[in-house]
Amino acid sequence: MSTSPLSLSVLDLIPVRTSQSSAHAIAAAVHLARSADRLGYTRYWVAEHHNMQAVASTNPPVLIGILAAQTERIRVGAGGVMLPNHSPLVIAEQFGILEAAYPGRIDLGLGRAPGSDPMITALLRSSGAVSEVDAFPRNIADIAALLHPDGASLSLTSGREYTLHATPAATGIPEIWLLGSSDYSARLAARQGMPYVFANHFAGDGTTAALELYRRGFTPSETLDAPRTILTLNVSVADTRGEALALALPQMQQMARLRSGLPLGPLATVEEAAAAPMAPALLEMVERMTAAWIIDEPVAAAARIRALAAQFGVDEVMLQPIASAHTGADMATSPGRERTLELLAAQLLIGEHLAAALLRAG
Repeated sequence: MSTSPLSLSVLDLIPVRTSQSSAHAIAAAVHLARSADRLGYTRYWVAEHHNMQAVASTNPPVLIGILAAQTERIRVGAGGVMLPNHSPLVIAEQFGILEAAYPGRIDLGLGRAPGSDPMITALLRSSGAVSEVDAFPRNIADIAALLHPDGASLSLTSGREYTLHATPAATGIPEIWLLGSSDYSARLAARQGMPYVFANHFAGDGTTAALELYRRGFTPSETLDAPRTILTLNVSVADTRGEALALALPQMQQMARLRSGLPLGPLATVEEAAAAPMAPALLEMVERMTAAWIIDEPVAAAARIRALAAQFGVDEVMLQPIASAHTGADMATSPGRERTLELLAAQLLIGEHLAAALLRAG
């Protein structure tokens, strides 16, 4: 085990497995966030996805409030808010309030994908305030200005200046990150002097090019004087590689079905996934994911995470723990995901005496 700590964080889509309710899934997320807080992870982010039976992370600001209230130290944030689905003013107000309630602990990650299918996009546009994808760069700047204690100014046609604040008397600002998986997001983050998260967990092929574009084009800003990066990874870690693979199979099958345009349901249990037949095309996708994702026993998994962090030169690694659970597991917990965080913390975050204790724990 290396004595040099690695900054690790958590990305949670709040999976909903067979027979779980949304209430169960959120309770399991609270358990996982508390574990991450206790173990020394840097931040805990929730995603934005809509109308998916296996994903309960639909509303990041609400979930952040829940999770921040149940934790003590860890930064809590969005990974991310899909800005075209929302009014920039509303997002600034929501995160201004969260920062006021939990000062120094709130992150706002912004993305420009819809987070769902065209039907949801159409519904959002017909029923509420949204923003245009093409306005994404301007809306990011507007949110940053609205969150600043000085607020933002609008020039009216009358010649008057109209001042807007996300919250009346801000004393702090959430950290604002740009999320992406393309050259576009890398260039935009560099141009606006923002910290950048590359979504390697679903777009690994472009990682090197995107990070090079970001670093080469980075322009210092008021909030950031040098490039700052996070790399995301899918992880399933257990005491043996075989168990890690069994726990990861349900999520790999789910992703293969998603990419094949097949119907999706709740996340399968380990036993359901093991018994499920797979067509050759799906099996091929699962095999590719097995090679690309971090699925292993703790020593090998930690070594691979360290190697990827060094290869891409990132400041932080954000882990999406993708382990499902065995049939009969407590519905309000996610033991495989909690064990993943414990085992990796033992290898990468904490001292050897605690590591040995966690490795012996079941």
